[in-house]
Amino acid sequence: MPAEPVAPPAVTDDDPGGRTVRRLVAVVALIAVLPALYLPGLNHKFLDLKIYMSAVDWWRAGHPLYDYVQPDRVQGELYFTYPPFSALLLWPFGLLKLGATVTIFTVLTVLAVVLTTRWLVTPIIARHDLPRAFTLVAAVLLVLAVESTRETITFGQINMLLVVLILGDLLYAVPQARRWAGVGVGLATALKLFPGIFIVYLLATRRWRAAAVASVTAAAATLLAAAVAPGDSWRFWTHELWATDRVGRTDYVGNQSLFGLISRFTAPEKPDRLLWLFWLLLVAVVAAYGLWRAARAARAGDLLTGLTLTGLVGSLASPITWTHHIYWFVPAVVLLADAALSANRPDEARRRRWLAGLALGTAALIIYGMVTFHDWGVEPVRTDDPAAFVLRNGYVLLSVLLLVALPVRSGSLHPGPLRSRHTEEKSHQMDRSPQ
Repeated sequence: MPAEPVAPPAVTDDDPGGRTVRRLVAVVALIAVLPALYLPGLNHKFLDLKIYMSAVDWWRAGHPLYDYVQPDRVQGELYFTYPPFSALLLWPFGLLKLGATVTIFTVLTVLAVVLTTRWLVTPIIARHDLPRAFTLVAAVLLVLAVESTRETITFGQINMLLVVLILGDLLYAVPQARRWAGVGVGLATALKLFPGIFIVYLLATRRWRAAAVASVTAAAATLLAAAVAPGDSWRFWTHELWATDRVGRTDYVGNQSLFGLISRFTAPEKPDRLLWLFWLLLVAVVAAYGLWRAARAARAGDLLTGLTLTGLVGSLASPITWTHHIYWFVPAVVLLADAALSANRPDEARRRRWLAGLALGTAALIIYGMVTFHDWGVEPVRTDDPAAFVLRNGYVLLSVLLLVALPVRSGSLHPGPLRSRHTEEKSHQMDRSPQ
């Protein structure tokens, strides 16, 4: 009788060769998807960076910095909107060709993605015994796929450089009580104002010295710029800072803040005084609740959740929050994934499914994005039905949901000695309530 054919060995979890192949396939698949995600954004042609450099060239020629204006088909007119300290740091790049500046900013952004992602996922890898190289590479590729990262790169923005300053300060320098703790947040605030919310976070968590260092650093950088350009500095702090119309249309879908949500209800008209008061009340409620949760997280030793909640508060409260500003969904996904992996007891199955589902849903939304694959048109359009409300405010609604739903983990989790999954099963517990 002929011998029966021998079936090939099945690929199991104990087959290292099979695992390696699957991981390589996953990495190749992620790399293959990136060009399709970046292709629509190539039309941006580093617009923001070009405006920065054109404004700096205008300034170097002796013109007032904030007189520079450039026409735009969507926003009407675009200006240099950053504090004078940013212009001071951009000054040397005016000596380079634009192509060289674009290359430098792009490389620095990618390096910032690699560094910050490593900071976020390394403790998770250690706690859950995940494959280090594969997890790091996959995480970096996923962060590069996120819309905020894509928009940062294709517009030539500086957001990821600010994230490096903030995370380095709040995850390492401040917990370790370094003498320079607070400098990173202070410099970031002097460059773009939005990071000033993290000074409030330091105060809420009673990190008095770090808050003072951050405030003094921001003030010193601002005074340095004022010494170099007193007229432009006076104009910015007394007028341009308060002129939100210089930043762009608040009703545009790319503005995913609470004020953007309200502005889309009244477009093409601007919100009236009553709606302004309602917005201020809404911001006060969101800030109070979000910073309260952030302070509780910090007191529980969960520094990453604390600063993530603070970033979400800042995104919601700022009058203008473009899609490339909202990096804080990235650590939120990491936190949800960590919480889902830690919910490994039989009685936690429902919780694990909820956390994993929220992590996957958040990741799917921020990779697909709000503006990349949608042409929202040039003319203002009023939000007048529930479907349009959800479609045009996806990031706002997600931010509010995460502000409530992000779990607070107990114990000294980040940074510090990394513990294995075996140790975590004995000592690492999750707070079962959102608070």
